[in-house]
Amino acid sequence: MQDSFHGVIAFALLALMLWLGSQLRSRLGWLRASLVPASIVGGLLGFLALSLGLLPGYEPGDFTALTFHFFTLSFMSLCLTGSGRQSEAGGGSIFRGGMWMTLAWSISLGLQGVIGFLVVSGYDAVTGSEISAFLGAIVTHGFTQGPGQALTYGTIWESEYSIANAAQVGLIYASLGFLMAFALGVPLARRYLSKGLNANRASRLDDNFRRGFFTRAGEAADATSLPSMGRMISHPGNLDSLAYHLGLLAIAYVVTHLWLTFIQGVIGDATPFGINVGVLFSHNLFFLHGLGVCVLMRMLIDRLGLAHRVDDETLKRITGSSVDFMVVGTLMSIQFAVLYALLVPILLVTVAVTLSTLLGCLVMGRLSGELGPERTVTSFGCCCGSTGTGLLLLRMMDADFSTSVPKELAFFNLAIVLATLHLLMIFAPIAPSLGAGTYLLAFGGTALALVACIPLMLMWGRHGRDSSPSSGWAASVDQPSYSNSPASLSSTVTKGASRS
Repeated sequence: MQDSFHGVIAFALLALMLWLGSQLRSRLGWLRASLVPASIVGGLLGFLALSLGLLPGYEPGDFTALTFHFFTLSFMSLCLTGSGRQSEAGGGSIFRGGMWMTLAWSISLGLQGVIGFLVVSGYDAVTGSEISAFLGAIVTHGFTQGPGQALTYGTIWESEYSIANAAQVGLIYASLGFLMAFALGVPLARRYLSKGLNANRASRLDDNFRRGFFTRAGEAADATSLPSMGRMISHPGNLDSLAYHLGLLAIAYVVTHLWLTFIQGVIGDATPFGINVGVLFSHNLFFLHGLGVCVLMRMLIDRLGLAHRVDDETLKRITGSSVDFMVVGTLMSIQFAVLYALLVPILLVTVAVTLSTLLGCLVMGRLSGELGPERTVTSFGCCCGSTGTGLLLLRMMDADFSTSVPKELAFFNLAIVLATLHLLMIFAPIAPSLGAGTYLLAFGGTALALVACIPLMLMWGRHGRDSSPSSGWAASVDQPSYSNSPASLSSTVTKGASRS
């Protein structure tokens, strides 16, 4: 039995680092003031412990698979979650708000790939090194999509196209993306909170927020005011409710696995038009197929009138917990040797991508109108980490998710797949087989085409009073209002750059 404990202890180490991170966040004043999540603190502790050889018998590779599956679980549980209660704070059309965030993310997906490719190509030209430009291009999968996709596409690029260390570099970018999301996203959210620009007035920088723990019941004026984790669906004498919801996700996991196994047998080694179709249906893309399975499962549950048998709050807790473990696992999966060897180009790519992404999210958030601050921090989190990162930053400004932005985010998760399906399903898996011109045209052209949609969104927004970029929060910021002219937009970009 001793051999069976290696994987279990690896998971236990993730949990231990997460717990240690929460204790440090609670007890150290400078960490409380920074509002850095416990998952980041714990992940950095784990990375240092592995790098210094303090966890004998374990190495970064032991946590890679756990990271992949926690990412997949977070994504699938999010898609299995229903629409929830109606929003209490406004925001206008959920569809329109979701489209603004979809544009921000989809433009970032294409733009980050182009920037990463060009930065590494420029680094090679200046230094004479021969680093593959795709080790820069994979930044978009680490940033906009998170460690799961970075690992997915990196593994494919390594095994199919001999791009050395692609998976590991992708995980490094994903880790740095999380760090950038919180290093810049948290101060941005704090600025909005301090100016009272968030719509949900229940969200504020109180002691509970800073400590990272709620007040003990004995200290609280009303112990019943502490938030609950959800409601029981199954009677504990029959089945624990958490186990029941994990069972729903297990069904989705098994169905996805059976679907992929079946379709792989049907497709075989087919390569129509030179495209290795089998790659698109490999288990490395499990998360994408699992997303579709969970959406169909939720539609079926609602259609059969069984929504009362699913507690969305419990699924949200599973999503949140999976994100926490995923962040810790991502940081602990970094191989120090790879990071050290490619440190300069990785940092150059990271800085360029982070600044361009922040600038884009500031502009898109402001153009989106009311709830612009919420959309800005959420989009930045999603474009630098994952949907879970965006939710963590949104939770700072909308603690109980009473605005329409969480619903917009649910729509966003489906819309981004449709908007970038050609990149995610066709071009990304086979990117190293494309010439530089074809790759830049595919990713850069997609970004430019979506930028061209911004005037259409602004024209649509004029029909709704809450969609004018000069209304609401934009008018209250200590910056002049602006029109939608190119000159005004350029002024906004300049101001956003100075703020970042």
